[in-house]
Amino acid sequence: MSGDISDIDSYFDGKHPTFEDFYHENGQIYWYASDFIHWLGYREYTPTMPPINKAMSVCLSIPTIITADHFREEVRYLGGRPIKDFKLSRFACYLVSMNADVKKTQVAKAQAYFAAFTASVQEHVKSYEDIERVPLRKDISEREKALSSTAKQAGVVRYDFFSNKGYMGLYNMPIHKIRELKGIPDSETPLDYMGAEELGANIFRITQTNAKIKRENIRGQNALEQTALQVGRTVRKAIQETGGTMPENLPPEVHVKRIKSDLKKTIKELDKADRKLIQQKKK
Repeated sequence: MSGDISDIDSYFDGKHPTFEDFYHENGQIYWYASDFIHWLGYREYTPTMPPINKAMSVCLSIPTIITADHFREEVRYLGGRPIKDFKLSRFACYLVSMNADVKKTQVAKAQAYFAAFTASVQEHVKSYEDIERVPLRKDISEREKALSSTAKQAGVVRYDFFSNKGYMGLYNMPIHKIRELKGIPDSETPLDYMGAEELGANIFRITQTNAKIKRENIRGQNALEQTALQVGRTVRKAIQETGGTMPENLPPEVHVKRIKSDLKKTIKELDKADRKLIQQKKK
């Protein structure tokens, strides 16, 4: 379904016509990204703009979610010229709105609109920061693998000792004390309980440790441990100088797998809304 949208101030305030009135259907219900971004209050659309990229990265971070089911590429003609567009599922629209600029009035309305659908199934997702943890956790896992490879090629034999020095530098305590302080089981990694801010600090630490080892051609277990410690301390000092919260003082979050579970439940709940829309159309 489509219509004249030029004079509509809001699609998410409960008035008519609404977001629901401008869906398209071709085997499944979808909305065009170029339209949706405009409805969120953005003046310009590009297929690589942050709300879309971040939303896609969330899907890509959960193996059981097929990104192409929610972001289908299509070349669309707007203003007489071809552009790369996406057919967004309702779940994709939800993710784009959650990753958009909440200072925009339309974005805040869109988030509230989708919250009405998701409140009954989301136990742990309360804000954008909760969703942001999912791609950040995947990112840090990939960066840790890269650091592990670099360190072992440079002479690290006990990677657990090397890794612990990085935590020592950033947290001013070893990893077992971090677990004790935050109530994390000994068998689990603290990374799964970190919020977005804490994950960001550790991503920076890991990335810079990897870069320093390569740049300075550092070799040997002891030298590499000292490098991990030094970089961790440098990141800690930067946090202090900018007035940030020390990572050991950041509260633990729920396990990231619970956020993923909420998002999977959200897909099913939003699919129900689509089926209801199709049934109403048939009446």
